[in-house]
Amino acid sequence: MKTAKQFSIVLVTAPDLKTARRLAQAALKAKLIACANLVPKLESHYWWRGKLERGKEVLMILKATRRTLPALEKLILKLHPYDTAEFVVLPLSHGSARYFAWWKQNCAG
Repeated sequence: MKTAKQFSIVLVTAPDLKTARRLAQAALKAKLIACANLVPKLESHYWWRGKLERGKEVLMILKATRRTLPALEKLILKLHPYDTAEFVVLPLSHGSARYFAWWKQNCAG
């Protein structure tokens, strides 16, 4: 097990699989992430403009480094169709040394 201070998981929701794929491909091509997991058929419940809403979304789990986070946030928010797009960063504490080596090799940061 290796410490993971330089790595982050980023959560982004998208309105559909087509949008999630487009965002993931843009981030991958820019080398801002090493991997994107797309979880379709997510049901979100949330407050929006004072009203309780519910909708179907795709959850994107993006594997980034702390160095790529500013550029990744800028890219996602620029290309995302939502007015207020989710961009939540989760820090990591530990993980597999081999996986982190692969992650670092495939991410520009």
